[in-house]
Amino acid sequence: MAKVVEFIKESFTELTQKVSWPTWSELQSSAVLVLVASIIIALIVLGMDESVGTALKLFYQSLA
Repeated sequence: MAKVVEFIKESFTELTQKVSWPTWSELQSSAVLVLVASIIIALIVLGMDESVGTALKLFYQSLA
């Protein structure tokens, strides 16, 4: 039990004194960057999905 308490104390000390937390503006800019990257990746995946779907539709129509 003593090891668990010591671990919690050391973790708290590290999180409050040793970790450098981002400022609010840094956090906002990172969030915007993640949002923009997510939208770009989603659009790329959408484009790939639509193009493969169209290609498969044309392929199956040519077999009929």
